Amino acid sequence: MPPSRDVPGVPDRPHRSSRPPARDDGAVAVMFLFIGLIAIVAAAGLLGGSAVFAARSHGHDLAQGAARAGAQEIDTTAYRIDGTLRLDPARAAHAAKRFLAIGGATGIVQVSAAQITVTATSRQATPMLRMFGITTITVTSTAAATPTLGPAT
Repeated sequence: MPPSRDVPGVPDRPHRSSRPPARDDGAVAVMFLFIGLIAIVAAAGLLGGSAVFAARSHGHDLAQGAARAGAQEIDTTAYRIDGTLRLDPARAAHAAKRFLAIGGATGIVQVSAAQITVTATSRQATPMLRMFGITTITVTSTAAATPTLGPAT
């Protein structure tokens, strides 16, 4: 028979349970959820920043392409008569605006006899920034081109 707790001379031993001590699993779960949320927001911000960079690069490409398309439209009559290389303003502006329209952009085209300058404006989607309330970004880029006879050497 086991000794009784009320028996004099027998020290009381603490009651031992077969269960391990209780852990605070709730706090650990909340901490991991918080860390996971921070990781998702950081990843979205990083990918969103990449989308903004890509949108700006695409907008600059549109402006450069439109300027080059316009710079190909030379005044052939002047070139044939005396070899003067200059732009045909109406055709150059039309070619640049057509290039922008095909690329889904709008823009301002300024043409002189020696140079075409295109300011392109486009809207690019930013899917990873949607959670921050930014669905699109408007990009404006400017580029210029001059007519040439061939590759620069």
